[in-house]
Amino acid sequence: MRRRSIVVPGLEHGSNPIPAASRRGPLLATGGVRGVDRESGVLPADVGEQVRHAFANLRAVVEAGGGTVEDVVHVTVFAAADVRAPVNEEWVRMFPDAGSRPARHLLRQELPGGMLVQLEALAFVMEDRESDG
Repeated sequence: MRRRSIVVPGLEHGSNPIPAASRRGPLLATGGVRGVDRESGVLPADVGEQVRHAFANLRAVVEAGGGTVEDVVHVTVFAAADVRAPVNEEWVRMFPDAGSRPARHLLRQELPGGMLVQLEALAFVMEDRESDG
């Protein structure tokens, strides 16, 4: 079983040779998932918009790796601003079943380039949803 890079258009890490995620077997680990608008490439100044895009981007990364958000078992939220309210709002939207939510940890720290929030996740993908299997 070989490790595989997961690439998502619009979520590149600049000129750094880093994929959006890496998968080996059922384990999928993301890199830092930013709150950038993938279509425009713009990082919104508004914290709520960054959080909304970050969660949408997390979903895109997990799906590109063959999973769904139901496969996510842990999320770390890195925050340069007070993001608890918008994160909780998106959290409940993405994981509506209170009996089946991933673990979560929020850390306050400086983030580069105007980022106010960044997500990192682990998923355990038992049933591969990729078309190429």
